[in-house]
Amino acid sequence: MKLFKNQWSNIIFIVIILAMIIPQTRKPIQIFVNKLISFAPSVNDEEDREKLADYNWVLENVRGKRVEFSEFENQVVIVNFWATWCPPCIAEMPSFQELYEDYGDKATFLFVSSEQHETVDGYMKRKRFTLPSYKMLTKAPKPMDGRTLPTTYVISKKGSIVVDKVGSADWNSDSFRQTLDKLIAE
Repeated sequence: MKLFKNQWSNIIFIVIILAMIIPQTRKPIQIFVNKLISFAPSVNDEEDREKLADYNWVLENVRGKRVEFSEFENQVVIVNFWATWCPPCIAEMPSFQELYEDYGDKATFLFVSSEQHETVDGYMKRKRFTLPSYKMLTKAPKPMDGRTLPTTYVISKKGSIVVDKVGSADWNSDSFRQTLDKLIAE
């Protein structure tokens, strides 16, 4: 019995490893861990902010309508590159939904995925998200690069990238809301 008492830490470690190996348990664990470690995104210093090269970017919404990114020039824009299969993306979506409910009419939200519209739309409906999702028809303007998921850019009315966050974050935090309020007021 003494031997068994000393092995609890090893047993717990083995169970955790097994849980991470089994696909059905790995994804929920990854989502949970990402939610735990998500903090408010940091704002780029003014002198370090890059500017968009241009607004030449064509997207398509879930209804198949072409959307020109240039329509959003002189607006505060939040662009999130994501996928339905990406645990960090899934972890941050509830915070985006809460933010969108309060700021959807004050800022432009673009959730860009390379997946089929049916896949994205089905996911959004299952999760009861109302976030506007798009598919890229042309390449995003420089310096935006959505190759790593999730990647989020917050763009000021002047076209400066105020936030460029790779990985999940808590987008509904008080500090980010203050940042967004300042950008909207400019």
